[in-house]
Order: sequence, then C-alpha cells, then structure tokens
Amino acid sequence: MTSNIVYHGELRNTLTHLASGQSFITDAPLDNRGKGQAFSPTDLTATSLGACMLTVMGIKAEDMGVDIANTKVDILKIMASEPRRIAGIKVVVTFPPVMFEEKTKKILEHTALTCPVAKSLHPDITQDIHFIWSDSSSI
Repeated sequence: MTSNIVYHGELRNTLTHLASGQSFITDAPLDNRGKGQAFSPTDLTATSLGACMLTVMGIKAEDMGVDIANTKVDILKIMASEPRRIAGIKVVVTFPPVMFEEKTKKILEHTALTCPVAKSLHPDITQDIHFIWSDSSSI
C-alpha cells in the first residue's frame, strides 16, 4: 500500500502517506460545493506535474553535477465542464540566476517534459510548459 484516505464529511479528506506517516487534507474547490481551504484532488493532479518535473530534473542535475536549488514551478490548473475535468495545466519553470550551458538546458527541459506524471496524464489534458532561464526569456 502507498497511502490511505479517510473521508470526514463536508467534502474533506485526510490523505496519509503510509511509509512516512505524513498526512494532509483535501477539500472540494469553492466552485464545486467545497470550502476551498486546501488542495482539491484536481489541484493535486496539476501540482503533481510540477513536483514530478522538479524531482526528475533534480535527479538529472545531481547526475550532471549541476545545482538547480531554488528552481521554482508555478502551476495554473484549467478546468472544463461537461464532463467536469482538468482541461489543461500551465507550468512555468523558473531557474535560479545561474548561467547554464545550452546542452544542460536542453537535457533538463527534456527530462522535465518526459517525467512520469507528464507521461501519465491523458493526452486530452493540454500541458502548456514554459522554461525561464536567467539568461533568456521564456520558451
């Protein structure tokens, strides 16, 4: 088992990672009868894309002897209706003010774009991904 989830009523759950015991709550979003006081399940899906990208880039950067500490990812989840679903995820990856070689940039971008979450999302979900390097504008 990876995790467990307990429903508390009022559209709130507690999710627990079994190996670590870490837990957090989710709420339904305000636009879907929820309190909007925590991540919604669809927020987690969108946010997982950014976390996965950073994680695999971190692995690749360590292998290459490159420091990407303080890289930041901003996520915008775009919802659609009928049926209610995630229609798109906009991701902006901003790297720290370090001069990276072009080859390193290409490797890190490819690594991010092929992370497991990116490859697991349904192809109907648009992934609009931009990389911002300190020595260039967004791609």
